[in-house]
Amino acid sequence: MNPPDSGGTRPMPVVPGASEAGGGQVPPQYGRSAAYPAQYGAPGAPTRPVDPAAPGAPVTAGAPAQPSASEKPAVARSKPGRDRYLDLLRSLALVRVVFYHIFGWAWLTVLFPSMGVMFALAGSLMARSLSRPAWGVIRGRVRRLLPPVWVFGAAVLPIMLLGGWNPAKDLGGTWFLQLLNYIVPVGAPPYPWQAGDPGGLLEETWAVQAAGPLWYIRAYLWFVIASPLLLWAFRRVPWATLLAPLALTAVVGTGLVKIPGETGNAVTDFAVYGSCWVLGFAHQEGVLKQIPRYLAVSLAALFMAFGLWWAAGHLGPDGWDLNDIPLAQATWSFGFVVILLQYAPSWQQLPGKLAQFDKLITLSNNRAVTIYLWHNALIMATIPLLDQVWNVPFLSEHFGDAFSTTYTLWMFVLVWPLIGLMIVSVGWVEDLAAKRSRRLWPNGTKPRPSRSGRRAAAGGSHRR
Repeated sequence: MNPPDSGGTRPMPVVPGASEAGGGQVPPQYGRSAAYPAQYGAPGAPTRPVDPAAPGAPVTAGAPAQPSASEKPAVARSKPGRDRYLDLLRSLALVRVVFYHIFGWAWLTVLFPSMGVMFALAGSLMARSLSRPAWGVIRGRVRRLLPPVWVFGAAVLPIMLLGGWNPAKDLGGTWFLQLLNYIVPVGAPPYPWQAGDPGGLLEETWAVQAAGPLWYIRAYLWFVIASPLLLWAFRRVPWATLLAPLALTAVVGTGLVKIPGETGNAVTDFAVYGSCWVLGFAHQEGVLKQIPRYLAVSLAALFMAFGLWWAAGHLGPDGWDLNDIPLAQATWSFGFVVILLQYAPSWQQLPGKLAQFDKLITLSNNRAVTIYLWHNALIMATIPLLDQVWNVPFLSEHFGDAFSTTYTLWMFVLVWPLIGLMIVSVGWVEDLAAKRSRRLWPNGTKPRPSRSGRRAAAGGSHRR
């Protein structure tokens, strides 16, 4: 899509690869890229006690959780109720993911390793939920995860097919089984490398960008399924369970042992982020707090230093992008998460100036799946919208050059209203998946009662 000659020329936006450090290959000009999920919403009126910090538990802005009278306080484990510090970290991770997928700055993977943080938070919540029967917890997680994925697949697959993609031709005899990954993503959902017309509304690589984040869904699903066994092992041999994924990364993430295809990508993803997931267990079980802080931070710094040293000698096509360097990603993320969790406060309300972001943090946590699934597709959708500037003679003549040089900045500005629109349009599917009442904008603000509800309340106020 090239703008008319009357205006400036739009630079090709940097929308890095299909997913951040995720499974699947991406075109070399895009590299590999991230994110996020993992707070999946909550039942509205549960018929049995529900873990208020588990994915699926409602997030209410600024409201401290009320533990039930039957709950016994844990001695070493995290306090009951929502931890707003963890909610803050999840929101920061999502914002960083959007930053990275628009600007493509490799140093962002060092500044804040979003994926390691996201998996650690999800692991902590999973460990907390596994105080209940494992099968029920797994079933609940899967139930909350799949409907948003189905909606996403129902939207993007027809566009891929209309763009000329022929799965039977491109994927071979197993094409139907591969497409089933859009229903239950135990493997990598397939997509065409190129789709549509080069001069059409979307770039030819839009499908790679849109479907790329699904690698995280696959990894999260396998971590959820493996969590009962991992938690069992962690409680018996904590250090071995914690460090085993790093050792596996040193084997499969360095080329020492090569596993071909998507199986290799899935194993590598599991290895790279496995220790972060188990760190979530350690945080929830109170194990991290038993380690002297100076010792934990010193060891974490050693892991991080090793990660940077390894990265320096194994730079990928995008330089210091840790997503291209599995062992560096694993060790840097591990050390980074240890420090974040070692210094973790226990906030049931956001303190000080952070309180002004309470509603946004609540919204992003209640709609984390929607934001993560759709953000890359919406980034691509900003391109045809912004290109309309060159169709306005006054703007293209007077501001064309300035607009060209700040194009990616405008993409970042425009994508947030589009994300808000998507939250309103399909975010409520997360509520249905969690078996709760639908909410269009769940930022913690209590909805105003309907007129009939106000009448009933007014009528009831006269009854004694």
